[in-house]
Amino acid sequence: MELDARGAAPGPEAAEGAGGLPAGAQVRALAHPGLVGEPAVGDRVLLNTAALERGLGTGGYALVVALPERLPAEAPRGPGHLVKARYTPLQAMVLGADEQESPHHGLLREADDLGGMPVVVADLHSAVPAVLAGLLERRPGARVAYVMTDGGALPAAFSRAVAGLREAGWLAACVTAGQAFGGDLEAVSVHSGLLAARLVAGADVAVVAQGPGNLGTGTRWGFSGVAVGEALNAASVLRGRAVAALRVSQADARGRHRGVSHHSATSVGRVALAPVDVVVPDEAGAFWDGVRAQAAALCAPSGPRVQPHRLVAVRGAGLDEALAGCPVRLSTMGRDLAGDRAAFLAAAAAGRHAAELLD
Repeated sequence: MELDARGAAPGPEAAEGAGGLPAGAQVRALAHPGLVGEPAVGDRVLLNTAALERGLGTGGYALVVALPERLPAEAPRGPGHLVKARYTPLQAMVLGADEQESPHHGLLREADDLGGMPVVVADLHSAVPAVLAGLLERRPGARVAYVMTDGGALPAAFSRAVAGLREAGWLAACVTAGQAFGGDLEAVSVHSGLLAARLVAGADVAVVAQGPGNLGTGTRWGFSGVAVGEALNAASVLRGRAVAALRVSQADARGRHRGVSHHSATSVGRVALAPVDVVVPDEAGAFWDGVRAQAAALCAPSGPRVQPHRLVAVRGAGLDEALAGCPVRLSTMGRDLAGDRAAFLAAAAAGRHAAELLD
């Protein structure tokens, strides 16, 4: 729905500005009906435009906070006491797969083992379709669950990719963990989310990544992708097979993200304490030689990690065709498959490796 800057449907009376937006400006506003109700043409709405005015990618939308003149109906009392987006005005109450009121509570109460399930962990949400392309090209019948962490968008409904992948049959389930919400299954933590993916959703493979959006500050530790290392640790602790999908770029204008991103160097090289599989496609050329050298360097023991990561070279032949057949649009940091092939190829290689672990 198109709304003007003060949150009214466009009309001759819409003349006031809001915040830093010019008077009469029109913006796209996003409403989550489960939280604020269903906006209709002519409604006045209260908008949060802070990130939009700053031109940010993460949170860079006008967001409907409320419909002041038509409040939503009181949510029905039902099972579930997990509160997501806790202590914010729009906190959501959901039924967690792992909580006492859940039919799955007994299954998950003492669950402690993924049984060797491959768990592919990626930095960016945009890697998820590419991981699935590589995985399903090798194992078209694999049942895959996506565990969405809370480093980016919190509502799963914000992801067009997840909706498209579900519709195409590429994803069996979406599990929202931590403060993220709206998945087929809700979980308190990445650990319980992985166990729900395996034991409740029946996944053969899990893919873990934050929701759309990514927060970074250009510093070594100030970025949301640090959680990649923590998710790899979770997979290892639960006796899964942890697979790192490296963030790679051949087109990013920022030197710290070209080749293997500094995000992967920190999260995989420093935060991941158990040995994991670090995957690189076996592509020829100076760029990929450099990527392999960077990946080999971050595999070395570091700090409290005394065992090296396992550097895995994966056959790249056929991955371009698999990526081209993806049912959702491939886009990372505004670049499509042609604009940054390396980013998607690296993710697809991690997916192919996960498929091979099922053999």
